[in-house]
Amino acid sequence: MSATTLTAPLTKGQADSRIGLRAHVRHTSALVRRNLLWIRQDPESMFDAVLMPIVFTLLFVYVFGGSIGQALGGGQDQYVQYVVPGMMAMMSMNIAMAVGTGFNQDFQNGIMDRFRTLPIGQGSVLFAKIVVEVMRLLIATTIMMIVGVLVGFDITNWPGLFASVGLAALFGTSIMWIFLVLGVAMKSAQSVQAMGFLVLMPLQFGSSIFAPTQSMPGWLQGFTDYNPLSSLADAARGLMVGGPVAHDLWVTIGWSVALTLVMAPIAIHKFRTKN
Repeated sequence: MSATTLTAPLTKGQADSRIGLRAHVRHTSALVRRNLLWIRQDPESMFDAVLMPIVFTLLFVYVFGGSIGQALGGGQDQYVQYVVPGMMAMMSMNIAMAVGTGFNQDFQNGIMDRFRTLPIGQGSVLFAKIVVEVMRLLIATTIMMIVGVLVGFDITNWPGLFASVGLAALFGTSIMWIFLVLGVAMKSAQSVQAMGFLVLMPLQFGSSIFAPTQSMPGWLQGFTDYNPLSSLADAARGLMVGGPVAHDLWVTIGWSVALTLVMAPIAIHKFRTKN
């Protein structure tokens, strides 16, 4: 074996392979703490998680509640029971988009270049981002539920409520990996945000989150049938207020697992190899 081989520097992948699981967990915990301290220093970064659920819940309940509630066979009260569980799907998507924009800004500021020079597991940086954003998602969901109760939502199934929150967090985590890939691949945070809106708007409004799909055109109903947000919204609705659950639950879990298995390795690879 040559001296050159003995002294060759380790690649990032080789360095990661020499870091054990406990070290990865320790690095992730330290980076989670760093990200939380950053939010503490910049509380404005929480505005989307705090204000968005308030604004959207009030907007949809009081603007569309009467007309869509009548179509559901009731009124505004009926619509509240319909839309609040569905909006968990919207929260998971909107918070996920913030992961990509924030990640891209960290690259532009040089913070990620500093992280990549440290002797830490490269995946820890991404896992820490995911953990903090899941915390933000849980805060946003809690606020949305509080506002929902204030406008008339009736919680009759507490285990179903907690199961719905967990399902939304699982699906939101899988979507975050997609936006982490966009955060690495796109040139600016504005590009990530623009791409995010192009994806979010058709998925959110072409679903059963805000209105039943029976009155939609046939071609759009076909889209909503395969839209994972419809499955998440319908599963949350069934868990919280009653109705069929099993099919939509397994479809949502399937989408979540598949997206994570595909996108997480891509995100970690792009993070390691980005120039």
